[in-house]
Amino acid sequence: MEALRQQIAKMRQSFFDEEILDKYFLQLEQLEDISNPGFVKDVVTLYLRDSTKTLATIEDEMAKSPVDFMNLDKCFHQLKGSSASIGANKVLNEVNKAREHCKEGNLEAAQASFAQLKMEHTTLQAKLLAYFELMAKLGSD
Repeated sequence: MEALRQQIAKMRQSFFDEEILDKYFLQLEQLEDISNPGFVKDVVTLYLRDSTKTLATIEDEMAKSPVDFMNLDKCFHQLKGSSASIGANKVLNEVNKAREHCKEGNLEAAQASFAQLKMEHTTLQAKLLAYFELMAKLGSD
């Protein structure tokens, strides 16, 4: 049980050391209490579901010819807000880069940022799901 707690603590700390998550995740955790024990997991699960849909929409928008940069920016803006609200730092950084490229009308650079954004999102998702699995094990013991 103690080894599991240490593993969870190490994993959680790595999110901050690797700058995958920022202080907003800590604030989210502070909102969780006995009356709402699964709050962080619920919020993150909703974020992952919605952001995955938004990424698919962005991909569709980028495939259009000509690309509607205003529409694309709206999608990125939505992703920016939701990523910021859970502290998804690396995802947020890539969203900001992609938005800059969109403002410049630079599709090639926006696509490169989007590819990096998808990688960061996939990494975030894998790490958070693994984290919540360990937390569930701790809760079931």
